[in-house]
Amino acid sequence: MLDIGSRTVHLKIADLFPGRPPEPVTSWKQPVRLADATDRQGVIPREAIRSLVGAVTASAAAASAHHVDRLIPFATSAVRDATNRDAVLDEIEAATGIRVGFMSGMEEARLTFRAVRGWLGWSAGRILLLDIGGGSLEIACGSGTYPALAISLPLGADRLTRHHLPDATPVRKRDVKALRRHVRAALGQATAELRAQPAPLSCVATSSTFAQLARLAGTPRPGDGLPAVHSLSRKELVPWVSRLAVKTDGQRAKLRGISASRARQCLAGAIVAEATMDVMAVKRLTICPWALREGVLLDHLARLEGEHSEFMTAPRALHALTREA
Repeated sequence: MLDIGSRTVHLKIADLFPGRPPEPVTSWKQPVRLADATDRQGVIPREAIRSLVGAVTASAAAASAHHVDRLIPFATSAVRDATNRDAVLDEIEAATGIRVGFMSGMEEARLTFRAVRGWLGWSAGRILLLDIGGGSLEIACGSGTYPALAISLPLGADRLTRHHLPDATPVRKRDVKALRRHVRAALGQATAELRAQPAPLSCVATSSTFAQLARLAGTPRPGDGLPAVHSLSRKELVPWVSRLAVKTDGQRAKLRGISASRARQCLAGAIVAEATMDVMAVKRLTICPWALREGVLLDHLARLEGEHSEFMTAPRALHALTREA
């Protein structure tokens, strides 16, 4: 799968066998930082397009070297929301022969929910999912394989950092308060139907933003011999909003869980996470290691299983590829 996200182009190769979970083969990603390069008119500039074409070309070469049977290329919010989106996709196709589709926010929510259900299983019951990407926030809930209800809002950590926070750090209290008001206003208008749904049995988060916040402020639970399961409570997260605001990007990058590449956007991510947990009445989230890429693979695997007879004893592996935001 080839994922063109807000920050990277991510190629993930996996073997798909009917009746079994995706088996990772290798993963490769290259930074492109489309969100940072996009101007306020929503235009992705020439230099960024050249970088993107180069990353897709290199990904296609890596896929060919691994003898991938099927490439699944898609783009998320950074390309989807660009005013020159069609021109960008046309240029990628002209240079590489690969026609990249773009995934809507609703489809992101649907497939990420599918990944969470695949990871947690049916014992998780009704799930509430929160997912903060670079350009958008997805919220979904339901008790099935796919969500019964889902929304996507332009509240991604990269987007809010660029549009609502000053370039310099530390960040003033009034700027933090203004961003918090903006996020809460957007959530209040859009989540009424979600908040009216039955209470979930499992509250779950995915994405690098939530994973890093959980490592920063959360508490890992023993995994009974398996890797520790991280969780994040709103009570643990709240004080970190003000702590992150008074630190420079360099100081943030030295904190547990915060990578240098995401230090700039971690404050906006924390504000969105805290506000969303509050509005949705979530006290604690479990961090799921599977997210959109795994959801795409599982969705594709379901179609693959439909193409095979249930009596086949030796299904052929399918090499597929995936993306990251």
